[in-house]
Amino acid sequence: MDRISELSDELLIEILSRFPTKDAISTCKLSKRWKCLWIAPVIQSFRLNISVPRAITEDVKTWLAIATSRSLRELDVSYCCYPIKPGKTRYDPPGKHGILPLSLYACRSLVVLKLSGHILMNVPRRMVCLPSLKTLQLREVSGLHGKSLGRLLSICPVIENLLVDFSDRLEIDTPSLKYLRLEDGNDENESCLIENMPELEEAYVDVRYPDIQSLVGSIQSVKHLTICSKALYGDGFVFRHLEELKLCDCSECSSMLLSRLLTDSPNLRVLNIFQMRRHDDKDMVLWNRPSHVPACFESSLETFIWSGYLGRQQERKIAVYILKRDFLLKTARISYVVNSILKLKMLKDFAESSRASSKCKLFFD
Repeated sequence: MDRISELSDELLIEILSRFPTKDAISTCKLSKRWKCLWIAPVIQSFRLNISVPRAITEDVKTWLAIATSRSLRELDVSYCCYPIKPGKTRYDPPGKHGILPLSLYACRSLVVLKLSGHILMNVPRRMVCLPSLKTLQLREVSGLHGKSLGRLLSICPVIENLLVDFSDRLEIDTPSLKYLRLEDGNDENESCLIENMPELEEAYVDVRYPDIQSLVGSIQSVKHLTICSKALYGDGFVFRHLEELKLCDCSECSSMLLSRLLTDSPNLRVLNIFQMRRHDDKDMVLWNRPSHVPACFESSLETFIWSGYLGRQQERKIAVYILKRDFLLKTARISYVVNSILKLKMLKDFAESSRASSKCKLFFD
């Protein structure tokens, strides 16, 4: 006779609550009665981080179905499966797995959803809604091509924070969004349709596709912008609210993008030139300085930072241009990646360069 099974549900729940979640979950295999006892009536947060050599799709789907039925507020799932074929020792290419239960897309209490890995997104077309979801992060998941992401976002009426790591064309229409992070992992993307984000305050944009018109048009309201792009945008855009710009200098056209953004950001206060992680370094093409002194040089730009400065010809021209023409600059900080001899030459170059602002303090790191 199993004496533990004679205990009341209340006492069993109390016992299971003292176990780590993964150990408590494993008790559901003991009997049907134990299947739902590992979980409390309400779950605030549920996290799964699974990396296995064989698919356990149904197990994971069961666990997530139970979690979403318990007024779940935050869900974070990382799922990686590299199956090994019989008689072989190497991993096969990863597949995509439908581990998400349909109930997930109708979880009214869910506020934060983070998914990454070999997960297949398959949004039902009817009877679904995520009315409380404010933060959505999707990394390397599949099923987001074409209008599918738009269909997912359409059932999230109050979403405020969106992160998407994508490799196919996307459509995004999110009027309530305040933070956007896009990471493009495909050099062959042609464009993305991104529109209707009037409340957007901050954007992190790392894109490779050649047409960024709709993207730029949708992020004009931001106060903070981090951007890396191999493409330029056309005329007619103004970043009236932009206060902080972080520009990645890994692209050949970075200098031209910088010139355009300085011209179109009349209230810019902080300029930070840097290089994003895992980005290849390419020498910028000829510095095409703005046709007239940018308005922010005369009204707002007080801080200039360059991280990873190498002292190349185009870099020096850009730095000297900013120092000579920004009348309000208070701090200029140059972080260099050079040897001691080049460092001395850099110090001499900048020491001999005039500065438009008498209050500007120049620092070297």
